[in-house]
Amino acid sequence: MSWPVDLDRLGPAGMALEVAPTESERRALSKRFGFVDLPELSARLTVTALAGGTVAVEGRLRGRLVQACVLTLEPVRQDLDEPFRLLFKPGMADPRDPETGEAVLSAGLDAPEPLEGQLLDVGEIVAEQLALVADPYPRRPGVKLEDVLPKRRGPAEQPPARRTPFAKLQALKDRPRRGR
Repeated sequence: MSWPVDLDRLGPAGMALEVAPTESERRALSKRFGFVDLPELSARLTVTALAGGTVAVEGRLRGRLVQACVLTLEPVRQDLDEPFRLLFKPGMADPRDPETGEAVLSAGLDAPEPLEGQLLDVGEIVAEQLALVADPYPRRPGVKLEDVLPKRRGPAEQPPARRTPFAKLQALKDRPRRGR
């Protein structure tokens, strides 16, 4: 889902957008994030240029998604209504770990993300926000782990002995030898 915004065309008041993915885009997002269904999704957002070239993207994500319950695999519906705010700053290099050379993520709540070029894909921003607000462990209401685990057996109900590939060899080893 791509919705590029040309930052050169931002006016002093910024740009207001409504991102509403098509049905095929919602299906693609469902597949990408492992949802059962994504029947509704929209985002109203504003892209604003701030001092020093920083760009703010503020908005509200709304919709409904369906995921599989982590215990029963039954569908679980989640209604979405989440605000978000992101900052982007040009000329920022990803900080690197001096030993490994891997990118280091900033833990700051309002730390700006690097901005490359003059195009900002607000569609990808909406997709990332969707992934962040989706419940990572959806569970049907009232379902407990004990409900899906096998019941414990009492001492009289021991499970049958398992047959292993070595059972026949063990039987041969345990068999009395014939006289020599």
